[in-house]
Amino acid sequence: MKRPFLLTLIASFFAICSFAQNKPLKALETAKIKTPNVLCEECKKRLTTYLDRYDGIQSTVVNYRKGEMTVKYWTDRINIEEIKTAIANAGYDADDIPAEEGAYKRLPKTCKKAEDGGDHPKPKETPATPAAE
Repeated sequence: MKRPFLLTLIASFFAICSFAQNKPLKALETAKIKTPNVLCEECKKRLTTYLDRYDGIQSTVVNYRKGEMTVKYWTDRINIEEIKTAIANAGYDADDIPAEEGAYKRLPKTCKKAEDGGDHPKPKETPATPAAE
């Protein structure tokens, strides 16, 4: 009688211990980042190629017509500030982080802003709505 009870108790102990060893699930986050000077297909290609090198970034979708990108990343490997810094290090603005000057200067002429002698047009500004009288 004691033996089956003891075996059941030991099996229960090992089962509880094995569940306690499980690590928490990794969180996959999605973030939208404003990238106002990514305005052509070449910029999109450069930026996605650059970000693919980083561990923890699952996917990137660049919408250069809207001037934004969507990034899916693993929170246990990288955070949003590191991603924004990586974008800035590639030579592009990312939300509130300006492009790193040296990287921006190394961009081809086609990917530079018009005021810097590049081929990019100025970003379209949203028309102001008339004030209601």
